Amino acid sequence: MFGLGRQKPRHYREMLTVAWENRDQLPFAWRILNDGVCDGCALGTSGLSDWTLDGVHLCMVRLELMRLNTAPALDPAVLADVDALAGRTSHDLRALGRLGEPMVRRRGDRGFRVVSWDEALDRIGAALRATDPRRAAFYLTSRGITNEVYYAAQKAARFLGTNHVDNSARLCHAASTAAMKSTLGYGASTCSYVDWLHADLIVLFGSNAANNQPVTTKYFHYAKQNGARVAVVNPYREPGLERYWIPSIASSALFGTPLADDWFDVHTGGDLAFLVGVLRALIETNGVDEAFVRERTSGFEAARDRALAAGWDDLERESGAARDRMQAFARLLVERPNAVLIWSMGLTQHTHGVETIKALVNVGLARGLPGRANRGLVPIRGHSGVQGGAEVGGVPKIDAQTRARWAEVWGFEPPATPGWTASEMIDRSAAGDVDLFWIVGGNFLETMPDEDRSCRALVRPRLRIHHDIVVSSSMLLDGEGDVVLLPAATRYESPGGGSETSTERRIIFSPEIPGRRIGSARPEWWAFGEAMARAFPDRAAAIRFESAQQIRDEIARAVPLYSGIETLRAKGDQVQWGGRTLYADGGFATPDGKAHFAAVSLRGSHVGGDAVEGAAEGGDPGRRFRLSTRRGKQFNSMVQREVDPLTGAGRRDIFISADDLRDLGLREGDAVKLQSACGTFAGRLRSSPIRAGNVEVYWPEGNALLSAAAIDPDSMEPDYNAAVTITPMPSAAPAAV
Repeated sequence: MFGLGRQKPRHYREMLTVAWENRDQLPFAWRILNDGVCDGCALGTSGLSDWTLDGVHLCMVRLELMRLNTAPALDPAVLADVDALAGRTSHDLRALGRLGEPMVRRRGDRGFRVVSWDEALDRIGAALRATDPRRAAFYLTSRGITNEVYYAAQKAARFLGTNHVDNSARLCHAASTAAMKSTLGYGASTCSYVDWLHADLIVLFGSNAANNQPVTTKYFHYAKQNGARVAVVNPYREPGLERYWIPSIASSALFGTPLADDWFDVHTGGDLAFLVGVLRALIETNGVDEAFVRERTSGFEAARDRALAAGWDDLERESGAARDRMQAFARLLVERPNAVLIWSMGLTQHTHGVETIKALVNVGLARGLPGRANRGLVPIRGHSGVQGGAEVGGVPKIDAQTRARWAEVWGFEPPATPGWTASEMIDRSAAGDVDLFWIVGGNFLETMPDEDRSCRALVRPRLRIHHDIVVSSSMLLDGEGDVVLLPAATRYESPGGGSETSTERRIIFSPEIPGRRIGSARPEWWAFGEAMARAFPDRAAAIRFESAQQIRDEIARAVPLYSGIETLRAKGDQVQWGGRTLYADGGFATPDGKAHFAAVSLRGSHVGGDAVEGAAEGGDPGRRFRLSTRRGKQFNSMVQREVDPLTGAGRRDIFISADDLRDLGLREGDAVKLQSACGTFAGRLRSSPIRAGNVEVYWPEGNALLSAAAIDPDSMEPDYNAAVTITPMPSAAPAAV
């Protein structure tokens, strides 16, 4: 009962811990939970409710983030000498408290001093006025940022004259967006959460929803009660997907809910070959929905021929799955036609991420999944801002039709030259090509491959602006120019409220929550408009917003997809673009109205940009392994526990199979060094249910192994995997590298 003796999260104990951490602001914290929209993952709860199931919907991801919203202001004196903060962890820096006032560090200063908003904005305005727009970059991450902030920021960048604006979706689902736009028309889920409840089959590809979107386990629980099977395609058999204790369901809280019914073990990066093999199996067994393919799609013949040309030996070698397992998966899809395919970064964060998602879409089209109730394709989002951030324009490339519409709405012409993606911004800045870098949230030092490159990118600009609610290590880097810190208000503190867009395309209003406020912190959208107005006072009326409602009104005109956002004003207000079932009318958002199959080819067993040789079972101890980076008890790079409650592993543990331990002549707990083409990682081996030939380490600790050059060419999404060798070390405890 209650999972006693099992490795599992202790939800009720953790809830008490969260309550104690927020004891100084308990009424405010309760109002945030009861009335606000979750600033964690993109499942999208309003207050304690959602639009899928009755009852309370609350998870530890949301509760663990609460202290960011209730923490007191930091003492500005702690930033007067940044050397005194050397060696502090990100957790320690967050514990200093909220940023409450603008601060400036001039070149050569030991630290920051408090300034007024006027002084900070005048400094930024002067820099904006003097900067060649081609040498300015704007990056926004999803730390609770609202659609209104993303829209105002990207408009400000284009008002300046640059398309160098991007958001953190580039690091997680850019591959999904690129693939789905080219094949279906929109880069979004084709169904709603309610469809999961009545599906015959739910498949998780490269996703650990129990860790990253734990509310979904409640949906899986009731879907299984309705007869659904849950299948998982992954190199590692995630314990949270075997059984999960859902605290808001009495039976599950007592005995747990078995989730996965079927496991399909693949190599890291092997999903592409696996999906090509599944399509081949569907074709060979007459498992294709021929009427759907004939009436609603194009390009099937080329995709069919390419799949049939892939030899089973190649498919087995590159996927890591046996032929009969790919055929078994195809049978599941035929036997259970109402299937929902859900995927996350295990599929997208590869150099062949776009090709992998196209292969998945091919399988979905072959089975007629998009556009029908109780089935569909779902790129599940791990952060509450990334779906809407891209949809309201926070991306570097816009089409001619959008550009013309914005020119009409804005009264000025957006630039036509394509902008830089996040990785390109870092490359250009490291090379000295960026004079002004405005960064909202995020921490490149912990989220991007190649820390040295990120350091250079942060140091080189003449003005670096960090816009955030807490201190990060990126802020403390001494620059060749000045550094400005701007204190942001959370979504709950922002006058006029804000909105987010959930994984199921639901635009949800989050109202301003009454309670204490931190210093002079202001919403990011206000600062962008005010800085641009000071830089170009003769055009100030074109860029200033007087309220969040004014932004929503303009979004409705500038982004037709978001029509209805202007009506959102109170708790519970929402509008779902595309309706419950996207493409329900049979037409797709492509020029010809049809879904497009893609002729997908295998690219070889590439992990982290390197071909992996000899990574099958057995082999000599010097062979290379496919390494993936995993998430534990964390939100983005914000690590919340040193021990993962789902696995019991520490942050420097290395997940490896028992077969590989035996073949290497090593034991669990042995200290080893992982070596990639880019760096090393020291840790201890942990015997785990992972596909032989593969290892996993936690991210961002494993960042030193990743290559900044390994990137998907179609989406510019970085690869967060690597090819590594394993070398035993002396028995002393491994040191951080």
